Amino acid sequence: MESTPVNWEALDALVIDFAKSENLLEESSVSSPLSSPNSSSSSVSLSSSSYHSRLIIRQIRRSLEAGDIDSAIDLLRSHASSILEDHRLLFRLQKQKFIELLRRGTIEDRESAINCLRTALAPCALDAYPEAYEEFKHVLLAFIYDKDDQTSPVANEWAERRRFEIAGLMSSVLRAHLHAYDPVFSMTLRYLISIHKGYCFHQGLLSPISDLTERLLLEERDPPATPQESSYEAPPFDEVDIQALAHAVKITRQGAVESLRFTRGDLFQAFQNELCQMRLDVSVLDELVREYCVYRGFIDSTLASSSGMQTPSKSLKVNQPESGCSSRNCSLEVDCSTSKHSDGEASISNTNVDASPENNTDVTSMQGTDVELRFAGEPMGSHEDCSTSGSHQPESSKVLRNRGNGTGERNKRKRWRGRHDDFGYVPDVSHNGCDKQVRGSSSKMSKEQQELASRGMAAEAVEEVNTMDPDFFVQNPVLLFQLKQVEFLKLVSSGDHSAALKVASSHLGPLAARHPDLLKPLKETLLALLRPNDHALVKGFPLFAIATSLQVAIGQRLGIEEPQLMKIIRATLHTHSEWFKLQMCKDRFEGLLRIDSLKEVNTSFLAATAVMSKSNGDSCTQASSQLTTSSNARLSEDGSSPSQVSSGDVVCDENAILKVMEFLDLPRADAIHLLAQYNGNAETVIQQIFA
Repeated sequence: MESTPVNWEALDALVIDFAKSENLLEESSVSSPLSSPNSSSSSVSLSSSSYHSRLIIRQIRRSLEAGDIDSAIDLLRSHASSILEDHRLLFRLQKQKFIELLRRGTIEDRESAINCLRTALAPCALDAYPEAYEEFKHVLLAFIYDKDDQTSPVANEWAERRRFEIAGLMSSVLRAHLHAYDPVFSMTLRYLISIHKGYCFHQGLLSPISDLTERLLLEERDPPATPQESSYEAPPFDEVDIQALAHAVKITRQGAVESLRFTRGDLFQAFQNELCQMRLDVSVLDELVREYCVYRGFIDSTLASSSGMQTPSKSLKVNQPESGCSSRNCSLEVDCSTSKHSDGEASISNTNVDASPENNTDVTSMQGTDVELRFAGEPMGSHEDCSTSGSHQPESSKVLRNRGNGTGERNKRKRWRGRHDDFGYVPDVSHNGCDKQVRGSSSKMSKEQQELASRGMAAEAVEEVNTMDPDFFVQNPVLLFQLKQVEFLKLVSSGDHSAALKVASSHLGPLAARHPDLLKPLKETLLALLRPNDHALVKGFPLFAIATSLQVAIGQRLGIEEPQLMKIIRATLHTHSEWFKLQMCKDRFEGLLRIDSLKEVNTSFLAATAVMSKSNGDSCTQASSQLTTSSNARLSEDGSSPSQVSSGDVVCDENAILKVMEFLDLPRADAIHLLAQYNGNAETVIQQIFA
């Protein structure tokens, strides 16, 4: 799992989309790289109507969970009055209101409960659904049985869990009615973690991220929204859709059919409905996102804690420097305006992206992207560095900061706002302050070296790293080779062939001689001499990848750990790929959730370095080839065709697979293995099982 490649740029887009969609960021006084110049501090990015609808749903949920049924009904009348026209839902609301009035115990409330029976509950019971009138008569027993009597026939009606059941049901109905689905990233996490848990259970593996996933994805699910009677006569659905939905969100076949009936056969809407019924701990998710945004440089780290959240001591074991301890001295300015994003995903225009250390073996190439690399080392303010004196800062770090051009880059970042509009939201927080002084300074040092590399200043980066740690490149020869490649190509592009050849003979050649795996990339690099005026060679070279790789290696030597969110994504993407290999099919929903883009990696760049890093036992050397990725090549398996799947030498027809899955209620992989034993004949398999 640790070596699973991830396209961190795709994750950046998903995280930014989430933060903007949930209004977690507030604008600074200067134009922010994550927003349009005309946006204000109170504006809601992306779809404000969707955000407003989600807020209304959360308010209705909290009212119902607190037993305040009148407030919930008032909100429904104001924002979704058509929901109250469904007498099934109205009956359940009025029945719960009756119980809540009795629960208060006063004479006035008892009179109100009787009035509720006469004017609201009884009329609804007549035509809500066939069993409604019997339920109405049954709930009358609450008049004579005490709420604390656990043996009474209405103990379930008195139970407070009924509040949460109806709150969950109303949330499911409203979400579908208002099309107020959670941001894509939120749904993606639910899906990936669900598959991760299932895979680990199926394989008998211990999840390395169980401490996070158990707190993030809760066991409870909201009840599904059920179709109205007019939808029961929906045409038969494709069995492929039924099975895909059932296995994707782990519901029964009948549950999948009901879900498709509710959406009138829209598979992807049904999938979103079911996915959003999974409960996430929002406070944990927000902190994961905040930590990641600070780490990647999307928000101003000195103000991240003051305007929203601190690290929850119980929810997360955050290893990154907090607030002022997080570094943000250097940046990579990326213009992705030419990139295409589908609906619901934020496009990043002039996004200020700090390169980040990831413990993975990825490669970032900026192919197809207009990249502007700009040095933005900025002087340290009194709140930026947690160090109490300059003794914690090596001379090279001080020199780099003197190259800064002011605090303009910092001011272009957003502040963490938190859920200030969501008044019922109270995060579990603690204030850690600047308790990691040396780590905060070290993080800045690693980013400074990364900034030099990202600007193509390879020679300067090598010099600074050697000043900081003379043994660094001894332990990381691949990184030195890559930086010297950048220097070589830059000299060739400028026409200085003599200096380029000197770099090749002094550095690239000796490195390749000591490490034979580098010989092939050396030959490919020397081919640049045949096209000396081809500036695309330098522009297309993955400077961001090398810079990130450099930061990873330096960060590891300095004890800087990655955000928890990266660990979750890496582990869950690995199990996602492995799970669908077992299922012998392709995930039909990975495009909707951007999982395919998270797996889009380029394995062509310096492929020999990956082989070399695997054979090297030093963790820092391994980190030297851990590069982030952005390309159009797909690393994971595409799976077999939808019409047939092979198991061994037997080719199984898709209809036969579905028939066995349906009749025997088996996972896809088990159905395929059974069919393989009986030459792909579904009837024979079923006969043998029931014989």
